[in-house]
Order: sequence, then structure tokens, then C-alpha cells
Amino acid sequence: MSGLPVLDVEEQRVLGSLLEKQSTVPGSYPLTANALRTACNQTSNREPVADYDQGTVERVARGLRDRELLRIVWADTGRRTLKYHQILDEKLELAEDERALVTVLLLRGAQAPGELRTRTERMHKFGDRSDVEACLQRMAARPEPLVRELERRVGQHDRRWVHLLGPVPETDAAPVAAESVDRDTVIADGAEARDARVRSAYDTVATAYADELLDELEGLPFERWLLDRVIADANGRPIVEAGSGPGHVTAYLADRDADATGIDLSPEMVAEARRRFPRLRFEVGDLRRLGRPPFSSGWAAVLAWYSLIHLAASELPDAIAAMTRPLDPGGWLVLALHAGDEIRHVDEFLGHEVSLDYVLHNPAQLVQLLESAGLTSIEWYLRGPLTSHAETTNRLYLLARTPS
Repeated sequence: MSGLPVLDVEEQRVLGSLLEKQSTVPGSYPLTANALRTACNQTSNREPVADYDQGTVERVARGLRDRELLRIVWADTGRRTLKYHQILDEKLELAEDERALVTVLLLRGAQAPGELRTRTERMHKFGDRSDVEACLQRMAARPEPLVRELERRVGQHDRRWVHLLGPVPETDAAPVAAESVDRDTVIADGAEARDARVRSAYDTVATAYADELLDELEGLPFERWLLDRVIADANGRPIVEAGSGPGHVTAYLADRDADATGIDLSPEMVAEARRRFPRLRFEVGDLRRLGRPPFSSGWAAVLAWYSLIHLAASELPDAIAAMTRPLDPGGWLVLALHAGDEIRHVDEFLGHEVSLDYVLHNPAQLVQLLESAGLTSIEWYLRGPLTSHAETTNRLYLLARTPS
């Protein structure tokens, strides 16, 4: 190509995020507008952390399309959804190792070779530091150099490198903080493959899981208080538990005169709930495609009671939107999750062999997602693990309402 593209800071973040996700979560690539915004604003592997609104991301993407650095395409399957695909690597004719380094330089600014080797590991495995330096030298020796080496500053052990695709703020290097988790790794082989693992795991443990949780709420006074609030506010109007598992929470609602329905992705969980609570309504369903109640204009409350714990960060905006749409004006969205900054993988659950990833989420990020979805009156509560219940994670509860 003749002449390197000059990218402003927002364009660097959008293209860098697309480059990263294309390598690390190819099953979910190209990205929807919501997923691209989440990728741009994620707090891990980004310096500085940004807070772009949806309009900014879409405006920047359109500008990059006009410059032939990005394509906007239709999803191949499912709903006709616009998705975003970068072609910067094609324009720059990047080899795999070069592509990994450019990605991290776009997302994190000036970095030393050792930092670059660590941060590119999921995109390209460099054998050692010298391999990183050789790649950087190769990019610097192009007829139109892609990178350059900065002068060493006082207190720095290594020289840092920057890309030459636009302005890069030069700040004093801060101590490297511990890396936060990339919550999109759970869909590295695609959301459908993850869904299949989740469905299979819960189908396998359905009976043991129901036995384990049947009386769970008796020892959880805070959770009962929260559910009682929702029941009182619904005042007989329909409530749905999206991800109802063995049905014990739906049954708690119904026992207190709530018009409660449960849906779950796992057919065996639904069968178990129907067996244990035969008078209640349980259906196989996906919270990401939640419909309205059959005899009402909308739900008074939608509960996702530990139903989002296997979703990637980029999937949350669409999931929240899907559960918000069928709510009545002033209706409640109630979320229960594990709080933290990690992903926990388990191969065994209740004596059965499974493959499950549990995603722990950050309270501030969840509040921001609810605000972005247009919800109001947001409350959130964080409690520590109860040893009496063998809990090992902090628990996060959020309530938010649709505008009246």
C-alpha cells in the first residue's frame, strides 16, 4: 500500500479491538456493534481504559469503512445483524507475528519487548524476547516503517516501542499491574459450542443439582428479602425466572402468590423442575430470546438468578437488552452473579464429569451496562461467601427498572 493510514486514538482502539477479538475469539467474530463497544471499553489489556458510547463506536466504524480499513457485513446466520470486520492487516500485509505486535501496540501504547511478548501470547507465541525484537526490527526496516524504538528514559530498564499509525501519547511508564481477566475467552470456539457444553453439563447433573439446591433459600435471608421485594412490587402481575434450573426459586415466588414462570436452556433441568413442582409452568427457552407473557403486555419482573454466569463480557449487552424488551414500564430486571475478576473452570460437578467455565463479573461494569440499556433506579448489593453454604465467591445482586 502507498502511505500508512493515520489513525486517531478512537480509530486505533476500534481497529485494535477487532484485531484482538478476531484472533482470540474467532467463533464470535465479526463483532456486533454491542460486542465491539464492549471490546473497546474492556478494562483488561487496554491503556488507557475508555468509555465510548454506542454512537461513538458506530461513527468511528463508518469512518474506517469509508477509508477501506473496515467492512460492515451482515451476520451469516440467525437474525440479520450488522457486524464489523477489520481489514487493516490486509492493507498492511502483516505476517502473523507482526499482526500480534501491532494489535497490542494499538491497544496499549508504548511497550518494551518483554511486555509485548507476554501480552501477545494468545495471538502468537514468540519463542523468546529476541524473537519479539527481531520482528520489531523487521517492521521498523520496512520502506514505510510500522514501528519505532523510543529513547530509554530515566528509571527504565528497556527501551519501549510504538507503532507509527497515528499519535501515541508518551507517558512515563507505570509499574505493570496485574492483568485482569479477558472474559471473552469462554467463547473462543464460538458461543454455540459454549452453549452446547453448558446444556450438556446441566442435563447431566439435573437430578443431583435439584437435590442440592431444593432448600437453599432457607439459609439465605438476604436473598429471601430481595425476592420478597420483587413479589410485593409485582402485585400479582407475571414474573419470569430466565434460567430457572431445578425450579426452586420459581417455586419460592409461586408459594408467595406470585404469578411465576420458569424457563431454562437445559431440557433435563426443565423436566426436573416439572417433576418436583408439577403445578408450576416451566418451559425450555433461552433468556436471549425471551418473549412476553401470553396474557399480559409484559413481565412485571425478569429474574436472571445466576443465569448469566457462563456468558462472555461481550454477550452481556445483548442479553440484558433481550431481558429488558419484554418488561412492562416500571418492570424490574433482577440479576444475581458471582463477583470478581476471574474465570473458573471445572471438570467435575456433583460427581459428574463436565466442562464449565464460570465468569465472575465486576459490579461497576454491570451497573454501567444497565445504565447503557436505559434502565433506572439501579441498586446493587455485594456480599461475601457463606461458609455454611460452601460458597467460595462474592455474590452480586442488581435491581433496575424500565422507565415508567
